[in-house]
Amino acid sequence: MIALRDVTKQFGARARVDHVSLTVERGTTRVLLGETGSGKSTILRLILGLLTPDSGAITVDDVPVTATSRRDVLQRIGYVVQEGALYPHLTAARNATLPARAEGWEAVRTGARLVELALLVGLDQELLDRYPAELSGGQRQRVGLIRALMLDPPVLLFDEPLGALDPISRSELQGELGRLFRELHKTVVLVTHDVREAFLFGTTITLLRDGRIVQEGTFADLAQRPAEPFVAEFLRAQAPPAAMTAYL
Repeated sequence: MIALRDVTKQFGARARVDHVSLTVERGTTRVLLGETGSGKSTILRLILGLLTPDSGAITVDDVPVTATSRRDVLQRIGYVVQEGALYPHLTAARNATLPARAEGWEAVRTGARLVELALLVGLDQELLDRYPAELSGGQRQRVGLIRALMLDPPVLLFDEPLGALDPISRSELQGELGRLFRELHKTVVLVTHDVREAFLFGTTITLLRDGRIVQEGTFADLAQRPAEPFVAEFLRAQAPPAAMTAYL
């Protein structure tokens, strides 16, 4: 479980995260939805311990996120960003197995886990010997996902993971991620500004604006019972797929 209790983070005079409290239960998927600058990615960095809150408290599986506990917290989290954030001088295999090698895993165990995860995320094994520049955006994102899953962490954080992909690759990976979330039963927090992704992935959606939570709930909750006009305006601003129109 991930819990934020009255967390605030300021940059200069501006509060990027403004008295935010939220709880993500084990095995659920929470989507942080909002415009650029609404505080979504800052919340992920606070959970990871990459930023320190100015006030409030954060726990991951009942472990407080502090400077001294950051290493223990990070071992419980897999983190995926746009296009995987791969090292260009390492092959896909070397990128994907970085966490295992850092933990001192034996080569046989590492190799077996790599093969298992490549199959799970739909990456052809022949691509593992290629460098990031030789892979498509969707393939790079799959490598980043393998790296995040390598140590089988209970928590996965995704920061706009599909934002840089072309529409076809994006649609394919949306389907793959949805399947993985259902199969793996991990605690997932996914940041996006895309209403369709929130609809597809979110057990619960948290809509943010200017660092504050505007509304939380299912897509139906937000669409049918908007807490304020901004909620309805935000949801209608993007052309929805057919499955969403019943709510809108």
